[in-house]
Amino acid sequence: MKILYMPAYFLPEKAASSYLAENRLEAFANAGLEVELYVPTPCRGLSKDEQIEYKNKRYKKEFLYENNVIVKRFRLYSEGKNPLLRAVRYLLCWIIQFYYGLCASKVDCIYLASTPPIQGLLGAFLKKIKHIPFVYNLQDIFPDSLVGTGLAKKGGLLWKIGRVIENFTYKNADKIIVISEDFKKNIMAKGVPEEKIEVVYNWVDQNAVVDIPRSQNKLFDAYGLDRSKFYLSYCGNIGLTQNMDLLLEVMKELASEFPDIHLVLVGEGAYKKNVEAFVANHKLKTIHLLPFQPYEDISYVFSLGDVGLVISKPGVGANSVPSKTWSIMSASRPVLANFDENELKSIVEGHNCGLFTKAGDKAAFKSSIIQLYNDHSLCENMGVNGRQFVLQNLTKEVGTKRYVEVLKSVID
Repeated sequence: MKILYMPAYFLPEKAASSYLAENRLEAFANAGLEVELYVPTPCRGLSKDEQIEYKNKRYKKEFLYENNVIVKRFRLYSEGKNPLLRAVRYLLCWIIQFYYGLCASKVDCIYLASTPPIQGLLGAFLKKIKHIPFVYNLQDIFPDSLVGTGLAKKGGLLWKIGRVIENFTYKNADKIIVISEDFKKNIMAKGVPEEKIEVVYNWVDQNAVVDIPRSQNKLFDAYGLDRSKFYLSYCGNIGLTQNMDLLLEVMKELASEFPDIHLVLVGEGAYKKNVEAFVANHKLKTIHLLPFQPYEDISYVFSLGDVGLVISKPGVGANSVPSKTWSIMSASRPVLANFDENELKSIVEGHNCGLFTKAGDKAAFKSSIIQLYNDHSLCENMGVNGRQFVLQNLTKEVGTKRYVEVLKSVID
């Protein structure tokens, strides 16, 4: 059985959830599924020298997982921060991948994820032409996400185009794997039959993300962090949707009232320069910005804080549960969420593994930080509960097995 897979990004590109794709591919290979993968030369999170190195011919084809996964790379200009050039890059990537998809032989199934949003069209068209099943992994709901970020208005031209793309993709997918029950409800309300939908939560590798005692955490020494402070930690994309403005304002207020409360931001993103400027302008010594760390250090990253943050602007996270939530819990840290009320709230509150505040509610968010700062035993108990929830529900083995089952079912 051969799977055709065409992501817009692939290792060694760095992203907070890149481990999910790696875990899936390993599971496919172990289950006897061959994967033929077409992807641009990597650029996201790589240095200029690394990008140049990957443009060498010797990287055009790679064999992974005992040759069960074949990675075929094609050249494409590097991704920048200009939204127009980024959109053109997505389109060029789509066209090139469509060509390679047409040429791919002896393929039994197409598997694609929803980043970028037009990727679903790729699978839908190839299915119609090649007459093979198509499995769509919905990690983000488009165009709903654009409305949440303010990049599109509901009923506007971009939203209408997005709805056409969305409907066409859903109609032609044989199976749609969604990452939450809220995602399932969302697309069922748009007419997708329930039997076409499979709910598979994004997991965490419970063996890779574990609690590292502060005395043994090398990142404190590497970045000069004072081990005696109380730390909030955020790991992931520092972008427009994460409501960094609210977080920074709260930290500015806390700096004078509770100088021992510090924030560690680990990641990159379009809004990072704004964060750096805010920290410099207000001379905040309680905020520390770290770059993305290698995946092998993920336990050190999620063990940095006494509390792990999950935060977004109102309306952005209505249907999602960020996968970083599971990493926070796997590292035995309490979750502090400032998020839209959805499934995340019921998990965090229902299993007593953190505190939930409504997205944009600055006063409640600040109050929750102070509550956790004043009660270290509460933090420890919530951390233990979170780790237990992960072990019972969200392991890598459970999640990857479900993906394999879905792909085999559509092929059979």
